[in-house]
Amino acid sequence: MIEYLKKSKPLEVQTEIASQVRNTVEKIISDVAANGDSAVREYSRRFDKWEPTSFRLTDEEIAACVATLSDREIADIRFAQQQVRRFAEVQRSALKDVEVETLPGVILGHKNIPVNSVGCYIPGGKYPLLASAHMSVLTAKVAGVKRIVAVAPPFDGKPHPAMITAMHLAGADEIYCVGGVQAVAALALGTEQFAPVDMIVGPGNAYVAEAKRQLFGKIGIDLIAGPTETLVIADESSDAEIVAADLLGQAEHGVNSPAVFLTNSRKLAEALPAEIERQLAILPTAAVASVAWNDYGEIILCDTVDEMVEEADRIASEHVQVMTRDPLYFLEHMTNYGALFLGDRTNVSYGDKVIGTNHTLPTMKSARYTGGLWVGKFIKTCTYQRVLTDEASVLVGEYCSRLCAMEGFAGHKEQADIRVRRFSKQT
Repeated sequence: MIEYLKKSKPLEVQTEIASQVRNTVEKIISDVAANGDSAVREYSRRFDKWEPTSFRLTDEEIAACVATLSDREIADIRFAQQQVRRFAEVQRSALKDVEVETLPGVILGHKNIPVNSVGCYIPGGKYPLLASAHMSVLTAKVAGVKRIVAVAPPFDGKPHPAMITAMHLAGADEIYCVGGVQAVAALALGTEQFAPVDMIVGPGNAYVAEAKRQLFGKIGIDLIAGPTETLVIADESSDAEIVAADLLGQAEHGVNSPAVFLTNSRKLAEALPAEIERQLAILPTAAVASVAWNDYGEIILCDTVDEMVEEADRIASEHVQVMTRDPLYFLEHMTNYGALFLGDRTNVSYGDKVIGTNHTLPTMKSARYTGGLWVGKFIKTCTYQRVLTDEASVLVGEYCSRLCAMEGFAGHKEQADIRVRRFSKQT
């Protein structure tokens, strides 16, 4: 039996996008569509107190940002990017073009074609998330995208040197210091300064997520990201200290970030609240993490491992940390998750920053039907067909003609019939 020792606010409260957000985003997008750069500049001035002559950074400005970092900082960024690149290259190699003769004289195939241009949004409001540059820019580069545009808001009134360095080292072709809905709209619609892109990826706040939602269709997107979510699964082989650290490590993302603990150990479940409070007392980001835990934290007690799997799949969390005697059991049996972190030697922070898997992941139960950002998100798998012989065209055409007749598509039927008539004469 599943017992909820601590419950969060209702899911509807977590996921509902307020009408104020929708209306604000709609207004900004309409303004950028009508007024281009002047609208982008006005919103950048209003929200970020930032209105440079040009939002695009010059090579000299980029170099100046890189020059402010220490050799150790640059080496650390390079190390993280090496790990992301290595795994992305392995993923890219798994995507194969195919061609097969399905009937005598009938050739079908598909090609994996990168999109031509991508805008990568790198968040930087509360925290300068330079790791998002690795996850989006570098992954797009490995996929073979021809034009990669990176944008990030100013941080403390200027471009953040580490974010700009990460974008540059990841391979961005153009770098702009601008954020928010105005940046997303400019990339999607195009302005005097911004040539439009085919796709926009990357996380962001509720306004950025809503902008991607409203612009989807005009441009492609990776996914619509909600607040960061974490689910920690542990049994009696684990302990409250490491469980609390893994929950609070993600709760610090935002005051509405769900942090859920799932266990079959009553002793561990009952020990956790006190350990959470102990760590909050010394955590520098406790002002955020404590609200997230109090409002959206959960403790769920199960009887069996299979109950834990079932409950974990129901939750369909973005991040799932598994610290049990047999973490591979969850890899073998779980189906709904953004990313799994198996065993106590790894954790979500490794995935967020450095280990090589992508940190842009599905939230709000969308793990039920999609994975996260990866090389394949930047690639279109496009089919083609060739018919090599008259006999093959007639064979397929006769079937096609009858099937079109069943549907009442006269024009489709004639496309088949004309080939049956023409190529039958030559057989």
